[in-house]
This record gives sequence, C-alpha cells and structure tokens, in this order.
Amino acid sequence: MAANRTQGTPDREQLLKMAISAAKANNKQAARMMFQQVLGADSRNERALMWMAQMADSKAEKAEWLQRVLAVNPLNEQASTALKRMNYSSKASDNRLLLLFGVVAVLLIIFTIVIFILAAAR
Repeated sequence: MAANRTQGTPDREQLLKMAISAAKANNKQAARMMFQQVLGADSRNERALMWMAQMADSKAEKAEWLQRVLAVNPLNEQASTALKRMNYSSKASDNRLLLLFGVVAVLLIIFTIVIFILAAAR
C-alpha cells in the first residue's frame, strides 16, 4: 500500500473520503465513480453503500442500495429506518389514491340515484 501512496494513487479510505466530498459538492458522477471503485475493492463497505443509496436517482434504486446495506449489516438503523419511511410513504400514497377513488364512486352512486329519482318523479 505504501507503493500506492508514492505513486499518487489514493488508498481505499482516501478514495472514500474523496467520494464523500464529491457527493457533498453535488458532483454525483465523480462521486459514483469513486464509490464504485471503493465497492469494487470492498463490496461490503457500508459507508459507500449508504452514500450510493443517498445519491440514487429513483426510489427503486435507493431501496436496492439500502437492502444491500442491510445484507451487510442487518442492524444498520439508518438503512432500516430509511426503508421503513419509503414503505410508509408508498402505502400512504396508495391509501390516498384508494380514498379518492372511493369518494368518486360514492359521488357517482349518489348522482345516479338523484337522476333516477328525478326521472321517476316526472
């Protein structure tokens, strides 16, 4: 490893720190590239996995990274909490949609009954 430092190649910890700095600077492309290098050398690196989850472009991608974190460390509270929040948010959204459809269905039924009553009264 000493040879790496003399040649100017960062070690894994330095690369991880550089990747985190890039991520914090919102330089996602460079950060992802460096995190991938870290994960190529150590696929169980929790910090790199968590940062990849944080930089994910979609909920599905974020969930995949968080599940990888939990596969490495099932006791990782941050990953577990993030997944629970994502699931809760999805369920709440589904429930709102179901409620909206229920309200629309009830209004259509009421409207149909009113039309039927008015037609029968003529």
